[in-house]
Amino acid sequence: MATALQHLSTYDASSFIDISEKRFGLVVAEWNTEITDVLSAGAYDTLLKHGARAENIFRNSVPGSFELTLGAQLLAQHEEMDAVICLGVVIKGETKHDDYICHAVAQGLTNVGLKYNKPVIFGLVTTNTLEQAQDRAGGKHGNKGVEAAVAAIQMLGF
Repeated sequence: MATALQHLSTYDASSFIDISEKRFGLVVAEWNTEITDVLSAGAYDTLLKHGARAENIFRNSVPGSFELTLGAQLLAQHEEMDAVICLGVVIKGETKHDDYICHAVAQGLTNVGLKYNKPVIFGLVTTNTLEQAQDRAGGKHGNKGVEAAVAAIQMLGF
């Protein structure tokens, strides 16, 4: 469903498992920090809201969205890490860089999750404009960081 038709921060938590003993890694791109910091705060606050302990949430920064894959792998390889949430933003520019980055990150994060058999969540905002990114980072469409944290919790319930 298109984001324009839903609010990213709306969800049903009735089936969530107890996450008080789960460990979460947040991998956050430093490129476009005005967006990624909001995504990270949304994910962090959502995890706390649903029972995660602050000492079990680990945030690592990477230079940009392309580096999310390696950042995810470095966290996922630790047996005690239960889920990894990757947050970044790619805004379409004058070149096709966004296509290459988004495809590489999607494929890379999928591979990391399969390799380590744990949730590795794709929290990449991919938009045409900065305004659209802001709309998905606490704006009129909610916060994709919240959505990513919810997805991690739900996947841990499988």
